[in-house]
Amino acid sequence: MKTFNILLLLLVQVVVLLPLVCLSDDFVSSRATYYGSPDCKGNPRGACGYGEFGRDINNGEVSGVSSRLWNNGTGCGACYQVRCKIPPHCNEEGVYVVATDYGEGHGTDFIFTPKAYGRMARPGTENQLYSFGVVDVEYQRVPCKYAGYNLVYKVHEKSYNPHYLAVLILYVGGANDILAVEVWQEDCKEWRRMRRVFGAVHDLQNPPTGTLTLRFLVYGSAGINWVQSPNALPADWTAGATYDSNILLT
Repeated sequence: MKTFNILLLLLVQVVVLLPLVCLSDDFVSSRATYYGSPDCKGNPRGACGYGEFGRDINNGEVSGVSSRLWNNGTGCGACYQVRCKIPPHCNEEGVYVVATDYGEGHGTDFIFTPKAYGRMARPGTENQLYSFGVVDVEYQRVPCKYAGYNLVYKVHEKSYNPHYLAVLILYVGGANDILAVEVWQEDCKEWRRMRRVFGAVHDLQNPPTGTLTLRFLVYGSAGINWVQSPNALPADWTAGATYDSNILLT
């Protein structure tokens, strides 16, 4: 088991090599566009599995991101500052978005909600910016800040029987990625790896009975570390319910 964990950490370091570039202080050049939305907010059916959370988080200023930022779902929940590069129409600060979906096209790294896309414009020039459709941008990874929230896990709605457990990870603060989730199996005295189903959703067939202790493999400025939740998932966990991990990532 020890050898397996060492190999896992080595593999993880390879997987997260690309996001390392985004964590620097330098902006990266790219392109961005936007998609149609009846209320200008996010898509509740986004590939991260966030549902309504993905529509409303960050006041609807969210984005689908390219495969290199998506990173097989590890990039779900990452926060970015994005600035467009047309001086007469673009403000200096740009927009701060949360990655909630996968999507790319025309060399873009970001497909914004209309609300997020318009946030890059100078006052009174939003319509001109929308008319371009696709714009050159520069971006950098920035820490996510969720005032008053610890890392939360939601029991997925499909976990409707005790033989299947899926959890959705929410409110990952700071510039951190959740690389893996494990559940402690007391009778075997070992951690069981959950499978990343898609996006930020992890599942396990035949989970242990009773209260469940979870731990998360976190990658961020402090390196790669396992962080165990002080709050166990109760034995009577319910599909659709959310539980506070009591882990504050910064």
